[in-house]
Amino acid sequence: MDRDLKKALAALGLIALAVIAVVAFGDREIGSEPEQNLEQESEIPAADEGGADRVATVVAEGLDTPWEIVFLPDGDMLVTERPGVLRRIGKSPVEINVDGVLERGEGGLLGLALHPNFSENNLLYLYFTTSKNGRTINRVARYEFRENSLSNSQTLIDDLPGSSNHNGGRIVFGPDNYLYITTGDAGNSQSAQNINSLAGKILRLKDDGSIPPDNPFGNPVYSYGHRNPQGLAWDNSGNLWATEHGRSGAASGYDEINFIERGANYGWPNIEGSDTRDNMTAPVIHSGPSTTWAPAGLAFLDGRIYFAGLRGATLYSADVDGAGKLGPLAEYFKNEYGRLRAVTVGPDGLLYISTSNRDGRGQVKTGDDKIIKITRPRAEGSGQ
Repeated sequence: MDRDLKKALAALGLIALAVIAVVAFGDREIGSEPEQNLEQESEIPAADEGGADRVATVVAEGLDTPWEIVFLPDGDMLVTERPGVLRRIGKSPVEINVDGVLERGEGGLLGLALHPNFSENNLLYLYFTTSKNGRTINRVARYEFRENSLSNSQTLIDDLPGSSNHNGGRIVFGPDNYLYITTGDAGNSQSAQNINSLAGKILRLKDDGSIPPDNPFGNPVYSYGHRNPQGLAWDNSGNLWATEHGRSGAASGYDEINFIERGANYGWPNIEGSDTRDNMTAPVIHSGPSTTWAPAGLAFLDGRIYFAGLRGATLYSADVDGAGKLGPLAEYFKNEYGRLRAVTVGPDGLLYISTSNRDGRGQVKTGDDKIIKITRPRAEGSGQ
């Protein structure tokens, strides 16, 4: 292509972008705070330190510490809110109070998953903190979700160690149709190294709560040596990835992205960072000794993993090569929305994230907490 033609095409591209900006933003200054209006989506551009433009659209607001986002077959969203509310957002909105939820510190109503055959059986799974015989525990229960209500509750796994901190809480069905569950060490770091304890683990169960025959230790434990894993996602090669919170306090750091393998020991509290002694598995990447991501939700889309940062207040992303390696880390919306918790891919193929500024650790912004849709402009005719 000659130089004059390239210049002409570039000029046309700039004109097209200008038209898009006028249509999307009118006379509002690009980058200004969007109007808070539940009936009108507000689009704002966000700084992208990773190279690709992102546009954010607030699709719901006024939530209280949303923890998980899952889409129903009809496109409506189900969102867990930590105080104990399961909220449906969309064409058939409803607010359901989940019995037994104890919001304590980081605990409360956390993970949510739909059965792989939800369209036929309407089975829904919840992970929540509760009290049992005076003890704080976590529980995974299965329900039928019909006509905007929960019924026929069945406990799948009980007595998961609970505390005001480090409750894990993510539940996701894998490609094998088994339910994967993250648990934190509940403040007892040595329990993460005990394969007979359910704390500090990634667990795997059948959809009825029974133990898969190929679990490595003959119990629910799939991997161990975790401190507080809060995100799970599979790449296109069927590999499992997890986010994990590193140490906290004055020496906060060493947050992790782990490549999860059956029966592997990820080292907490014995190793941190890139240490691989004692046949323990080091993370694929970590934040280092002085940077804190506080990574939460995790999703895979178009060859990249995306994860939310709570203390990092950023959406992070990296290329996945399919063999357990990641490319350089990119950052989006840094400090734009505050603490970020959930990340999921919608039926439209777009990312949805949630803020977590009302969790007692964030600075509450107008309209918090929010669910935000992320669109990625595609090069015309490229198919990318």
